[in-house]
Amino acid sequence: MSRIGKLPVKLASGVEIKVEGGRVRVKGPKGTLEEALAPHCSIEVANGEARVSRDSDEKRAKAMHGLMRALLANMVKGVSQGFTRGLEIVGIGYRAEVSGKKLTLTIGYSHPVAMPIPADLEVIAESQTKLLVKGANKQKVGQFAAEIRMVREPEPYKGKGIRYTDEVVRRKVGKTGTSGG
Repeated sequence: MSRIGKLPVKLASGVEIKVEGGRVRVKGPKGTLEEALAPHCSIEVANGEARVSRDSDEKRAKAMHGLMRALLANMVKGVSQGFTRGLEIVGIGYRAEVSGKKLTLTIGYSHPVAMPIPADLEVIAESQTKLLVKGANKQKVGQFAAEIRMVREPEPYKGKGIRYTDEVVRRKVGKTGTSGG
C-alpha cells in the first residue's frame, strides 16, 4: 500500500466530491475544481472523508494511487481554504501595481511589464514591493507566481529581483579590486 495513498482525505464542511465519467469534481465555498481520475484508481466517499483505492499492485498503479490522493487532498484544501503564494520585489525603484485584471511590474527595464491575471486567480498588492497570489487551484497559483518571478529573477550579487517570501537568495562576493603589480 502506498504510504500517501492509504491516508484518508478529511472533507471540510461544505465540500462535496462527485466522481463521474472518469473525472473528479470537488465543490466548496471557494469554487469548483475538476481533475481526471488517474488510471487504476477509484474514490469512495463516506463518513466525512474520501479514500482512494487502486485495483492492482503494479508499479504504475502504486504511483497513480499516491498521486491521485495528493491531488484530491489539494483540491479539497483549495475549495475550502485556498492557496496563497507571496512574492517580494527587491531593488531601488522596483515596484508592482495591480489594476483590474492586470499586473504591471516596473523592475528596471526600459518599459513596464504588463501581465494579465488569470480569471480564477487573485493578485493582491499589499505594498508596492509585496504581492500575494491567491486561488483555489494550487498548480495555477504556483505557476503564475513562477511566471511573475521569471520576469526578473533574483541575482546573486546585489540580491535584486523578484523572489518568494520564504526564498533565501545565496549571495556571492563580487570583485575585490586588488591592483596587479
